[in-house]
Formats: sequence, structure tokens, C-alpha cells
Amino acid sequence: MSTSRLTLIALGLALCCTAAQAQTTLRDSLKYSLDNKTITERGMNREQVTNPLEAINGRVAGLTIQKSNNGVAAMSAVRLRGTTSLTGGNDPLVIIDGVLCNLSTLSSIYPADIESFKILSDATETAMYGSRGASGVIEVTTKKGTAGAARVSYNGSTGITAVYKNLDMLGADGYREACTSRGLMLIDKGYNTNWQKAIEHTGFQHDHHVAFSGGNSSNGYRVALGYIDHEGVIVHERMRNFTSNMSMHQSMFDNLLHIDVGMFGNIQKNATAVYDQQKTFYSAATWNPTYYKGRNASGGYDGFTYANQITHPLALMDSRTSDKATHMTTHAKLTFDLMPGLKLDIFGAYSHNETERSQYLPTTIWAHGQAYRGTDKAEQLMGNIVLNCDKLLATVHHINLTALASAQRDTYTGFHTTTTNFSDNTLGYNSIQAGALTLWEGTGSYKSQPTMASVMGKASYDYASRYYLTATLRADGSSKFGDNHKWGYFPSVSASWAVTGEPWMQGCASWLANLKLNVGYGWSGNQGGIDNYMSMNIMEPSAVVPVGQEAAVSMASLRNANPDLKWETRKTVNLGLEAALLENRLIATLAYYNSKTCDMLYMYDVSTPPFPYKNLLANLGSMRNRGLELSLGFTPVHTRDLELNINTNWTFQQTKLLSLSGKYGDYDIEGPAFKDIASLNGAGFHGGYNHIVYQIVGQPLGVFYLPHCTGLKSNGKGGYTYEIADLDGDHNIDISNGKDRRVCGQAIPKVLMGTNVSLRYKLLDISLQVNGAFGHKIYNGTALTYMNMNSLPGYNVLAKAPASNIMDQTATDYWLEKGDYVNFDYLTIGINVPLRETARKYVKSLRVALTCNNLATITSYSGLTPMINSSTVGSTLGLDDKNVYPLARTYTLGVQLTF
Repeated sequence: MSTSRLTLIALGLALCCTAAQAQTTLRDSLKYSLDNKTITERGMNREQVTNPLEAINGRVAGLTIQKSNNGVAAMSAVRLRGTTSLTGGNDPLVIIDGVLCNLSTLSSIYPADIESFKILSDATETAMYGSRGASGVIEVTTKKGTAGAARVSYNGSTGITAVYKNLDMLGADGYREACTSRGLMLIDKGYNTNWQKAIEHTGFQHDHHVAFSGGNSSNGYRVALGYIDHEGVIVHERMRNFTSNMSMHQSMFDNLLHIDVGMFGNIQKNATAVYDQQKTFYSAATWNPTYYKGRNASGGYDGFTYANQITHPLALMDSRTSDKATHMTTHAKLTFDLMPGLKLDIFGAYSHNETERSQYLPTTIWAHGQAYRGTDKAEQLMGNIVLNCDKLLATVHHINLTALASAQRDTYTGFHTTTTNFSDNTLGYNSIQAGALTLWEGTGSYKSQPTMASVMGKASYDYASRYYLTATLRADGSSKFGDNHKWGYFPSVSASWAVTGEPWMQGCASWLANLKLNVGYGWSGNQGGIDNYMSMNIMEPSAVVPVGQEAAVSMASLRNANPDLKWETRKTVNLGLEAALLENRLIATLAYYNSKTCDMLYMYDVSTPPFPYKNLLANLGSMRNRGLELSLGFTPVHTRDLELNINTNWTFQQTKLLSLSGKYGDYDIEGPAFKDIASLNGAGFHGGYNHIVYQIVGQPLGVFYLPHCTGLKSNGKGGYTYEIADLDGDHNIDISNGKDRRVCGQAIPKVLMGTNVSLRYKLLDISLQVNGAFGHKIYNGTALTYMNMNSLPGYNVLAKAPASNIMDQTATDYWLEKGDYVNFDYLTIGINVPLRETARKYVKSLRVALTCNNLATITSYSGLTPMINSSTVGSTLGLDDKNVYPLARTYTLGVQLTF
């Protein structure tokens, strides 16, 4: 390691400070309860997290959090029990202190402000949220003030992020040799530049969080402020996040009224030069390595006419993209104790989200330059009333009745404008009027205002804490649907049996502390795949047309209205078992689910006529999700000075697209037999057979549908091409859909694993998080492109490409690889520092921790990393196509102080 790198590390560590967990034994912090979907602060991940979702990554069976490698400001993809809809609405509902939110809003909460997460995935658990809970629910509870003396706590961290792995491309000497030995025209500038390293640097980060809290028996308060500042490993990449969280509770009138109010929010600023991720990393890997990495005499960058799909990498770094996201939510709750066992809750909340996006592409990378400015706003006003009756009758009969009514109105507005033809790059997007041309298609504004109303009834009964029965019925009405289907009805029923509560089980108490069986069935709805007003005929601007000597904008209805749009419905059966053995040293849960999505929303291609337009959104298809979830918590060693905890969870999942056909009125409509989802892009992949991942009825969602390569064959010129099998036996190679192609694997893992191992010795503790995914494949489109020797001299190739001498870029299953991996996510070493008696007067606790994330990955995949998009259905599903960030590792050192 270089002296400069050691200096950077030493400086980062010397700055000191990171958020850490409160002092507690690891047995308390990592022990799984039977309700193992509730994760308190002490059971969260101990790495230094920026996004709160990282705190529970790998901690709950069935919860997939695909960590994004797309820079410091990128969001993670989250799935609860997989993908259940083709059109959208697959993100779980996020509820923060009773406020209905989304995954983006969750980033407004500083991780240290979170008291607990609760993950709801069973239909019987989510049915009470109706359509909002169709893809699962993540309930977040933030910390509140408690009775006692005023307290002040500080969490701080600092660290560095450094790239440890790039693609191994030909250096300048190898590039020259490969070109000259093949008689290719070589433009040699005489330099030796590693372009991947040229756009990278060491990123620094520091986080700070301070909280003030206090209260007494009748009131409490807590105020917290946080600041996160992270630089990425790509130059000019930075994320800053300012957060605040304030809460207060008050009891009045002899505890007959309880008041809870709160406000949380953030301002996040993101800056990057990566306006086109694939083009940036494609250019850095393949740009001519003999070029000079600086500017030429005229102040610009030397071009390379042989390569029209890439740009000088440092010229790309002159682009600027800046985002500013502002979020604020305020809420209040009044709880009236009307009489013993009867409560009335009145809850209201208002949320405001605003995103400003600015981008400037200078004349060095965009002809005449281009500037963009846009703003999007979202407001939400919601309220609900809940009446709850809780009674215990004859000591063994426990009844709980709940009635709810709620209403919500969202308002979405926004505008954007794009200008081009700049004569100077100095002001960029700060002076969009400097662009001489305003693009009609680049300017627009919008407003929409959907509403929803809901009512719900829930009844629970248990007998002697052994037999439990719960039934829920919720009705949701949405303005998005047609007049005849605005309301959806979502029932559920569940039952549980606490076996160890039976008298005849008492003799087993020494080894079986708890055994419980669960069964449930429920419906949930989904409207996430519907834009507002899709059920109605609406007029939209369609084109600029001449009217006499002037121009005018024509208005037209551009889509088929469907007044019969209705709720997409998911029906789920759940079976579960919970057990605690050996004095709670071994805790296990096992859950099976089988769900079917019916009346699935999908955009169909239809005939014109009889339909006015070629596309129709309708409820015709269906798909199935089923899986098995296993969680185990084991404490093999537990003494005063030494403790070992092992917690692991496994998810076995399967998704199948059952149908895309059905009857719409008097018409039979069928979905496509083969629908491409993800395709290769870049030089040589435009208009050809570049489709890789497909949606096919009767198959898992997201399968690889490819020609079969039997090996390499000589091209008669000293090189090799891919030999393609005649799969349909017609003695003619045709790789179009339905011909010489086959299903050869799936992009979504069949098995997911999360494991945490923690060891405590006296005041020192160590925590290791390991995550894995198995049973899926990855298409290495990066290797397919960079191993193609026909790319020279316009595009550089991998260092091993000349030896293989492949002169072909046909997409076959040759580069389809196993995606299995085990990733050592982070290692944290912490110590609760012993304090002298004099120090304890001022400092209640002090903890110092050192964390290293992304330690290592065990995999057979030959690309940079197997941890690509393997969960979200989209253009990158299962595809490694020249767009993966360089692999980086972060080292952080921090401290937690409580006064």
C-alpha cells in the first residue's frame, strides 16, 4: 500500500467518530424474539449506515434489500416476498410514526433516530392497510422522550472510501501491440493512461448526530439534528443530508387525554458528473489508453473518431447534475381514554416533498451544450379516526375490536424546461436563458390530485392465551378507478395456537419454552401501476402544427380510456411455526406463503380498430408467488464475560407468470408470448438481437431466453466466433424469438440468506454480517463486449481478450454465468470504554467502534461483482452491461457519547 494511501487512512481514522449502538450485552442486542419481524435498535446492523434500510439488511427472512452500487446518493431496491405485479406498486408501504410514506421519505430519518422496524408481510398482517399494504409494510417507530433527567447524546463518524477493484483492460503497451500485430490503424498519442483511475479518487465522509431528550411522568420531548456528508469514489460526486426529528407527548386531564405531536424532515443535496452511467463507465474502460488525460492546447479534449459510442472520460466529468430534495412531515395524535378498555384516536398528518433537478451538459460532450431545470412537488394530507375496545372477560376471554375510517388527498405538481445552443459553458444550468433554443418536447408542467377513502373493521379473540382468532375487513375507494370499481374489499382471517400453553405440555417446559402454530388467509389490493386519470378520456398536447403563418400546439386523446379499471388483487395463504428451545437459547420461526395476484394490471397492445389507439391498460393477467422463510437464532455460549450469538435467515422463493390473456368486454385480448425486459446496449447492440431477459407466460418472472452456444469455432482468419445450436431442428440458424432460443435460467435468486455472527468478550464486541443469494444467473454483457477483438482500435478490450481472439458479439448463453454469491457485508469491532468515577458525573457512556464494509465476496462470477440488480423488474434485471460502479471499500471510525 502506498504511503499516500496510508496517510489518507490514518487521517480518516484520526478524525474519529461514528454512530454506534447503546451499551448492552450482545445477548440482549441480538437475541431474536418470537416476533422476529420486529427489529429494535439493539438488533440492527452495526455498520455505519447512511440509508436507514441498511440497518435491517439481511435481518429478516423474505425482505430483500438490494444495495445499490450506483453512487453515494442511490436508493436501494426493496422487495418483501418478491415481485407481485408487472406494472408497478412493488415497493412496500413505509409507515413512520403513523404517517404513510414511501421508501424515499424514509431517507429523511437519521438512522440513530429510529427506535424499531416492524416488517409485515403476511396478508393477514397487511390486510388492515388494504391496497397500500399489497407489497408488504415496513413500520418505523422513532425515538421519543422518556421520563427522567435531561439527556444529550452525540453520534459521530468519519471514514474513507477507496476503490479496490476495476476491470482489467489492456494498458497502453498491450493496446499498441494488439493493434499493430493485427495490422490495424493505430492512433498513438504516446501516453499510458488508466482511464478508470482517472475518473476516481478517494472519498471522505463524516456524519454527526446530536439528540436532546427529557420528560417526566406526564410529558416528554426529544429533539435531534443530523448531518451526513459523503464523497463518492467518482470525482465530483457528493451527497449531503441535513435531517431533523422533533417529538413531544403530553398527558392531560388525569391521563384522560394523551397528545403526541412530531415533525421530521430533511434537505438532501446530491451532486455528480455521472449523467449517463453506462456511457461514463463504458468510456472509462475502453477509451484509447495512449491519449493524454488532460486538456489539449485549445482547452478541449482530443476526440477519437473511431468510437462514436463513447466520449473522452474527463470530458464527461465536466458535466454537472445537481439534485436537491426537501421533505417535511408533521403529525399529531389525540388519544382519548373514554372509559376502561375503550379508546378513541384522532390522527392527522401533512407531508410536503419537493425535488429540484438541474443538469448541464457542456459543449465538450453535447453539441452546442444543453441545460435542464425541473421541479416536482408532492403534498399529502391524511387523517384517520380509530375506535378501539379491549376487554378481558371471565379472566380467559380476551376480545379486541377496532373500527377505522381514514381519508387521504395527494397533490402532485411539477414543471421542467430544457434549453440548448450555448455559446459559453461558464454559467451552465444557472443561466438557462443563455441557451438560444428552447425545445418544445423538453418543456412541460403537470398537476394531478388523486384521493382515497377507507374504512376498516377488525375483531380479535383469544382464549386463555392459547387460542387466537382475528378477522379483518377493509374497504378502499380510489379516484384512479372507473365509476363501477372505485371500491375494493379486502378481507382476512387468521388463527394461532400456543401449543406450550396447553396443560399437557407443561412437562416439556425445560427444553421447549414456546411453540406456536399460525394459519391465515387474506386479500390485498394494488393500484401502484396506475397513473392518475387512466380510466378517463383526457386531452394532452400532441404536436406543434402550423396555423397560417404561426405555430400552434394541437390537443388530442392519446390513449384508450378504460372505465372498467379495477383493483389488482393479491390472495395469500400463510402457514407458520414459532419455537423457542433450550431456555430461549435457540429460537426458530418457519413460514410458508402462497399468493396469487388476480386481475393484474397490464398495458396491452390492441387492434385499431376496434380500439381508437394501440394501447389499453386492463385487468386480465395473473401471477403466483410462493416461498418458505426460515429464521434461526442461537446462543451457544453465554457467560458473564463471554457470549456468542448466531442469527441466520433463509428465504426460498418462486415467482411464476400464469396468464396475460382474458376477455375485455366482447374482445379476447392476449399478452405477448415473449416480452423482452432487459437488453444489451452500446456499440453494435442497436437494432440487433440484443434482448437477454424476458417475460414469458408459464415461466418465472425474468428468465434468460437465449441462443445456445456449443463452443467457439474458427472464423478462418485466425479468430473465433460463437457456434450456435440449431435448437428447433430446421437446419437453419435463426435467433429471433420462438426460433433457435431457449429458456436457460432466471435472473431473480431462488434462495436468499442473511447471517449475523456476534462475539462479546467483556467490554469488547465483534459483529460480522454475511449476505448471500443463490439459484440465479447473470448475463455478463460487459465481457461479451470487451472480449470482442473486432472492437479494436476504436474501443479498448480486456487484457485477456487478445489470447482468446474472439471476433464476435452475438448474444448467446456463452456469457451466461451463475450468480451465486456470499458477501461479507461488514465487520465491526467496538468497545464500551470503561469510565472513571469522576468522568461518570458528566459522561454516562462512551463507545468507540471501527467498521469495514464490503470485506469480500465469494463467487464464481467472472465480472466485477455479482451484486447487480437481481430483484427489480426493469431494463437492468440480471444484466451486467458496462454500467457497474468500481468496487469500493469504506473504513469508518466513530464514537457514541451519552451525557
